[in-house]
Amino acid sequence: MAGDETNPNLPPSEATNAVLVPSDELPEGAQKVEEIDFNAFKGRPITVDDMINGMKHMGFQASSVAEAVRIINDMRAWRDPDTGDKTTIFLGYTSNMISSGLRGIFRYLVEHKHVSCIVTSAGGIEEDFIKCLGDTYMSSFSAKGAELRAKGLNRIGNLMVPNVNYCAFEDWVVPILDKMLEEQEASKGTENEINWTPSKVIHRLGKEINDERSVYYWAYKNDIPVFCPALTDGSLGDMLYFHTFKASPRQLKIDIVEDIRRINTISVRAKRAGMIILGGGVIKHHIANACLMRNGAESAVYINTAQEFDGSDAGARPDEAVSWGKIKVDADHVKVYLEASACFPFIVASTFAKDA
Repeated sequence: MAGDETNPNLPPSEATNAVLVPSDELPEGAQKVEEIDFNAFKGRPITVDDMINGMKHMGFQASSVAEAVRIINDMRAWRDPDTGDKTTIFLGYTSNMISSGLRGIFRYLVEHKHVSCIVTSAGGIEEDFIKCLGDTYMSSFSAKGAELRAKGLNRIGNLMVPNVNYCAFEDWVVPILDKMLEEQEASKGTENEINWTPSKVIHRLGKEINDERSVYYWAYKNDIPVFCPALTDGSLGDMLYFHTFKASPRQLKIDIVEDIRRINTISVRAKRAGMIILGGGVIKHHIANACLMRNGAESAVYINTAQEFDGSDAGARPDEAVSWGKIKVDADHVKVYLEASACFPFIVASTFAKDA
């Protein structure tokens, strides 16, 4: 009923018109919001696929998780019609994720050759080996730094790593660095001169750890390259620093130029490229920039909690990468605004591990 300013029992017409703006007709086939009805599962277990399918049209980040599952399954299913080649899948993750229980999921993906190459940070390398030498423990986000420092305990969010683990890592890795330096020096001037790169160092360490719990043991076994453009930004950097004094005047040389050529070549030669990137910073950009060399990836899934308002790399949505040519204009892409440990296990369960 239209408002009438002369009738005190009716709202003013301006208020009525403001609140009850007429709706345009929605396009045919417009998707309705859907809800999960647990009554529908009465009498049988609820599966991960049931949950993902139920979240598809729930809205907010539930729909983004379901979209990530759809895009990754499309990556997995694609085959080049001429050669039968699969999608080249670039997996990126930051070091904190290796420190967490996500490490086991990354190991599974590498063990079963579900990804083509990995990009991670220095901590994403060393923490994998350190976990083979000593345990990481649960702590609390509110644990006092000063108290932990006095006890020789290092906090990663609500996780805790004893300093003794890093001592064990030093005892393990330094003799390997010694051997690598000997091999480098002995090969000088020969036809097979050794040129260490971050990916070759990681390959060698994966061989030396000889432990099936390790992500990089399986990367070594399956010849999956692991790139770490910031290899010195962590305990490995500390070990390399100390090693320069131990080995002086000789020095282990690690070439990053050969590795950038290697990862870019993988991208250029890919029949189709897909990116799955957990976190941001150097690991995210290193993969995206490699895909620029082929004028963009055909599909991309970002998982992180960063916002775009500060112009940061982590916060940038996939469409920003489209403007740079790092993701193709017509690509399938989604950004999931969730902390990775809360969603990636479910995503993998509905994709790579679905047929396990």
